[in-house]
Amino acid sequence: MEADARACAWLRLAVAALPHASLVAALRAAQDPEAVVAAPHRYLSPDGCARLPAADDARIVASQAWLAADPAHRLCTWDDDDYPRTLLNIAEAPPALFLIGRAALLARPAVAIVGSRNATPQGRDDARAFAQALATAGVTVVSGLATGIDAAAHEGALEAPGSTIAVVGTGLDRVYPAANRALAHAIAARGCLVSEFPPGTPPLPHNFPRRNRLIAGLARGVVVVEANLKSGSLITARLAGDQGREVMAVPGSIHSPQSRGCHKLIRDGAKLVETAQDVLSELALTPDELASAPLEPDRHHEDSAAPSLESATAETIVSALGHAPADLDRLIARTGLPAQVIAAELAALEIAGRVAAVPGGGWQRRT
Repeated sequence: MEADARACAWLRLAVAALPHASLVAALRAAQDPEAVVAAPHRYLSPDGCARLPAADDARIVASQAWLAADPAHRLCTWDDDDYPRTLLNIAEAPPALFLIGRAALLARPAVAIVGSRNATPQGRDDARAFAQALATAGVTVVSGLATGIDAAAHEGALEAPGSTIAVVGTGLDRVYPAANRALAHAIAARGCLVSEFPPGTPPLPHNFPRRNRLIAGLARGVVVVEANLKSGSLITARLAGDQGREVMAVPGSIHSPQSRGCHKLIRDGAKLVETAQDVLSELALTPDELASAPLEPDRHHEDSAAPSLESATAETIVSALGHAPADLDRLIARTGLPAQVIAAELAALEIAGRVAAVPGGGWQRRT
């Protein structure tokens, strides 16, 4: 059969969003997606037949136009050699994935890094550092392109050859959230964007829990870097455990609501990790596995030196901050300095990149 006809058959099956068991049974019986589409009444239930879109359905036409628009746009299906093997072992593996970028990353050892959208500066720094170290070791970092921890993880991994995969909850013709548009373009160029949803799909709320199972499924393990007790990252961690993946969590301040989800995971049996090496050790990744696919040459980045502190007063304030967020009243109590002096020094320290404001009116050290 022609490749275009086969791709159209897979598109129609994917867009139909048939129950997983029904689709698997139909493909096993027919041995070919085109046969299922050509004779749906033979292989599908009446409900499945009703859900199967016609070849001229607007969603199919839009998907075909998107695939033809750029050589980097791809459709990867169950019967493709580069469909990620890890996903074939999870419940409800999507029959087709829409891709932009380096599809070879889907076959590499991967670790998911997820966490709070409303992350603290320290949490974002930790996610970025873990991701950069893992990607430098040859591990691909998977996340969900959300603000906060996800974005920081993608940014860190883009600075190293292992690079990153972003699994999104929309069609790949749009970026959600819009604030991550530049990051999405960088991932398309140096990593890989993945979606099970056809072009044109908006950011519907129920798409994101579905996306989470793919984030967990593509990875050997999931690292949660900050999460409150209601965070969607805990759903990803649960899915990872259900799929037989390792679940790891980075501990944080006992005063931070964004650490409580991680602490709960640790109490429930997740591995406490403090460094990227802890993650590599927990997954027992060997040098041979990490060298299983060619990597791009290392990209060298000049690290800018941290600005020096301007005064002994600034030194006192940074020391008083410790390693957990503190508000102005607490800093006054710890240092004995006037509020206006502390406020002025904090402003200068924030510009220098040494401290950052956190939700709720507090401040936190960045170095």
